[in-house]
Amino acid sequence: MQDLIKEIQEEHLNTTVPDFKGGDTVTVHYRIREGNKERVQPFQGVVLQVKGSGNTKTFTVRKISDGIGVERVFPLFSPNIEKIIVNKRGAVRRARIFYLRGLQGKKSRIKEKRV
Repeated sequence: MQDLIKEIQEEHLNTTVPDFKGGDTVTVHYRIREGNKERVQPFQGVVLQVKGSGNTKTFTVRKISDGIGVERVFPLFSPNIEKIIVNKRGAVRRARIFYLRGLQGKKSRIKEKRV
């Protein structure tokens, strides 16, 4: 039974998702519905963590908006995500970089990984 469920889930996964991890700066183009209108809103920030597996995989993105930290959790395979663009690769040693929440200003910068 479990194998059948996994098989069906893998068929419906969106495979056009780029490869990214914690520390990378990404822009998520998310489809927002307001009443009967629909628009695409970009959300650019640093990936704090990638969590889960398969259909239930999620990732958390943090950005600073008017001096206030804003975090948003996106389901990776959501039909509302139009596209994900990886802007920068971050050179970090951890998979989950929650220490970023306690840093301000220039200390919260992440070095870019040289490719």
